[in-house]
Amino acid sequence: MDDPIVVDDLERLSFRVDRRAYTDDDVAAQEMARIFDRCWLYVGHESEVPEPGSFVSREVGGRPVILAHGSDGAIRVFANSCTHRGALLCSQPAGQVKSFRCPYHDWTFSNKGELTGVPIPDGYGPGFRKADFGLAQHRSDSYRGFVFVTFDPQQPRTLTEYLAGATEYIDLVADQSETGMEVIQGAQLHGAQANWKLMMENSVDIYHFRALHKRYVSYMQSLGSVPPRRRGGFGRALGLGHGANELPPAAARPLAHWTPMFDPELRPRMEATAARFAEKFGAERAQRITGMNRALMIFPNLMIIDAIALTIRKIDPVGADRMAITSVALAPKDEDPEIRELRKSHYLTFLGPAGFATPDDIEIIESCQRGYRNRTVRYSDLSRGMNKEIPETTDELPAREFWRQWDRLMHGDDGHFEVAHQAELQGAEKE
Repeated sequence: MDDPIVVDDLERLSFRVDRRAYTDDDVAAQEMARIFDRCWLYVGHESEVPEPGSFVSREVGGRPVILAHGSDGAIRVFANSCTHRGALLCSQPAGQVKSFRCPYHDWTFSNKGELTGVPIPDGYGPGFRKADFGLAQHRSDSYRGFVFVTFDPQQPRTLTEYLAGATEYIDLVADQSETGMEVIQGAQLHGAQANWKLMMENSVDIYHFRALHKRYVSYMQSLGSVPPRRRGGFGRALGLGHGANELPPAAARPLAHWTPMFDPELRPRMEATAARFAEKFGAERAQRITGMNRALMIFPNLMIIDAIALTIRKIDPVGADRMAITSVALAPKDEDPEIRELRKSHYLTFLGPAGFATPDDIEIIESCQRGYRNRTVRYSDLSRGMNKEIPETTDELPAREFWRQWDRLMHGDDGHFEVAHQAELQGAEKE
């Protein structure tokens, strides 16, 4: 990668990305080795495996894994591959088991990963030991219920160190309930014929909102609500590729901020929730928890969107020009049943794959991918907001933070948060 893909010129306030980053098969292969094989990657939420024996299976960084709650109470991440001949142990997306059985030869493993059963064991010699064939366990950790895994045995950072400034925003999500947060059952699985990084960019891009989502804007106005404004709020670079946008709500989240678009009977309940948060956290922090919309990007491929509805979106590459998207809604465990139904409606209406926004987003990033076939225009520009001390949400600071970390890792440099473009980081912090 001698010919630079990311052209970052702070002196000229110019930031460009060569479009071969979205189209080149060799770049896509290098990403798997240099990014997805090295970083901490989101696996799932602890609420998805709430009790011993529960598990979920999914692809993470191109690898099939099992997130399992063992009978000893520990939550582990295993390779979803039998240590005998490699068959998938779990073909179901979730379930409750005491053991995992390989369908090929009936090798059986406990939910702690131990090999417990081998048919016709006398076919093996005296050196065969079950202890040598337990499930491969990946290094994993969790922060406030969000479980991550790394496939790099030399990964020098703990999960908390890796998350850097993103922990502040995860805390704002996790503090929305005194009894914990939970994933609402029912994942949305879909994809797009476009490069995965386009969806990451789109998810922190407020600049497009009123132009692209005209149907939703009109719908919200018909209900007497005001959609997210074009200007205002602020963007932040959180280090190590993570970034966030934060702005006051216009279309309220169903938590503690009532608007006329909600049932009037919900108003006293939401106001009581707001008062309870203010008493616990103080007025300023309570306002950030309950009264602000935000989009948090965790490098490389996780979005936590806390606007309109609280959504966890995992975006996985499937080659240079395809991606897979897993989306779930997150909610307080102790949520009022009527507010829970409202939350689910908001999630499906806007952020679901058949909602107002997501089809627009999918169509436009697929349009970008097709446009890149004309190679006359070499670069995409992400310079918006570089001239500002405090970038707004319509600026592109979070996307630039993503690309700077992408560029460091693709060149074999893990990057240091303390020295990475401190000018933009400090500018955002002044808010």
